[in-house]
Amino acid sequence: MTTSLGAPPAPPAAVRSRQDRGLADRIALSAATRQGVHLRTADVHAWLAERRRVNAFQVDRIPFAELTQWRFEDGSGNLVHRSGRFFTVEGMRVVDRDGPGREWRQPVIRQPEIGILGILAKEFDGVLHFLMQAKMEPGNPNLLQLSPTVQATRSNYTKAHRGANVTLIDHFHRPDRHRVIVDVLQSEQGSWFFHKSNRNMIVETVGDVPELDDFRWLTLGQIAELLHEDDLVNMNARSVLACVPHQDTTPGALLSDAQLLSWFTGERSRHDVYAERVPLCSVSGWRRGKETIEHEEGRYFKVVAVSVRAGNREVVHWDQPLIEPVGVGVTAFLVRTIGGVPHVLVHARVEAGFLDTVELAPTVQCTPANHAHLPPRRRPPFLDAVLGAPASRIRYEAIHSEEGGRFLNARSRYLVVDANATEDGLDPPPGYAWVTPAQLSALTRHGHYLNVEARTLLACLNAGALRPQGGM
Repeated sequence: MTTSLGAPPAPPAAVRSRQDRGLADRIALSAATRQGVHLRTADVHAWLAERRRVNAFQVDRIPFAELTQWRFEDGSGNLVHRSGRFFTVEGMRVVDRDGPGREWRQPVIRQPEIGILGILAKEFDGVLHFLMQAKMEPGNPNLLQLSPTVQATRSNYTKAHRGANVTLIDHFHRPDRHRVIVDVLQSEQGSWFFHKSNRNMIVETVGDVPELDDFRWLTLGQIAELLHEDDLVNMNARSVLACVPHQDTTPGALLSDAQLLSWFTGERSRHDVYAERVPLCSVSGWRRGKETIEHEEGRYFKVVAVSVRAGNREVVHWDQPLIEPVGVGVTAFLVRTIGGVPHVLVHARVEAGFLDTVELAPTVQCTPANHAHLPPRRRPPFLDAVLGAPASRIRYEAIHSEEGGRFLNARSRYLVVDANATEDGLDPPPGYAWVTPAQLSALTRHGHYLNVEARTLLACLNAGALRPQGGM
C-alpha cells in the first residue's frame, strides 16, 4: 500500500488500539476529576454572573416590520436575510404514508451550511481540560450559558456579517488530524430544521492558548456536576460532549451490535415519509400576524422576531427571527439493568426534517401540552409512566435549553427514570429497543444515528451524572 506524497503512514492497528486505550484512560481521569486547575466548580456561577455584568445584553421582541436585515420574499413569502446567507424560514410539506395517510404543512428553518461546534482540549497537571465559553444566545431564557469553544455557522466564520473574527476558529477550521479526538456530523431538531447538520469536534492542543475573559478550562468531572443545573450547559456543548469516546466498562448487551444495527436499519426501511420544502405562504393551518406566525389552534410553536444587543459577540447589534415552542417539553430515557448491565429504552423516531427520516431518540420526547386533547391511547407511549414516576425512580432531572441561536425559550425537562419491571418488560412495542449507553456512544462516532435530544441524555449518562438507584 502506498501513501500520498508527504503524508505519514497510518499507524498499525495494534498501535491505534494502544492509542485508543490511552485516550480512554485520559477521558476517564478527566471525568473522575471534579476540580480543575483553573476554576473551581463552585465558582462557575460567579464567573458567569461577572460576564453578564460586564457585557451589555438585551433582547426585545419586535414586529416583523421592524426587522432591518430580514424580509418576507415576494412570491414565496419565505423569511430571508437580505445577504442571502445565514438561514431562511420556509414551508415544509410532509406526507406520512405509514398506515392511514397523513399530510401536513408547517414552517421550518432551512440552513444548508454546516456550522462548527468545537471544544478545545488541553492537558493541565496530567488531566484533560476542555475550554468552555460563556456565550450569549438571544433565545436562552438566561441569555448566557456554557457553550463550546467555537460555535459558529459558516456565515459567521467567513464573516458574512462583516463583524469580528470568530475567536479560536483556526483550531477547528483546518485541524491537525493527529490532534482530533472527535469530528463527526450530527443532526439538529428534525421537527424544526430541514436537513440541518453541524460538525461536532473536539481537538486537543499542546500549544499556548490566550487567556480570554469569556473562556474557562473545565474537566469532564466539573461539567458533569454542572449538568445537574438548569439552563447552564447549552445544547451545542451537550451534543459535542455526547461524542466523547468513553471506555465501555460494562460489556454485555441484550442486543448484539449487529442485531441493534439490523433492527435500526429495519426501522429506517419500514417508514414511508416524504418531506419537501414549499413556499411559506402555502403553509395551511398557520396564520401570519404582525408579530407571530402561529398554528391556528395555538399548538406546537410560533415564529417571532427579536432585536438583539450583545457586547461580546462578533456583531454587537442585529435582529433575526426565532422559533418559540408552545410549552416546556419532556425528554426522558427509561433505564433498567439487564444481566447486570444498564440499558436504556430508545425510540426509532421519525422526524420529517431528518436527512434519513429516522434517528434514535429518547423513550419519551414531546411537549405534553400538544397532546393534552388526545385520548390516552393516542398519547405518546410511556409519557404517562414518565410523568407519574415517583421521586425514588428519578435518577437524573434537569431543565435544559435547546439551541438559543434559533429558538426562543425552548426548554425541556430531561429525565432518566428507572423502569418499572412490571410495566416495561424486555419486549418493548414496535419502534423501541433496549440498548446500552456504550452502544449509543459507539454510534455517535457516525452521523445521524442519535438525535440531539438523545445526545443530551447520553452526555449526562456518560458524565456519571445519575443519582444512586432507588432514591435521592
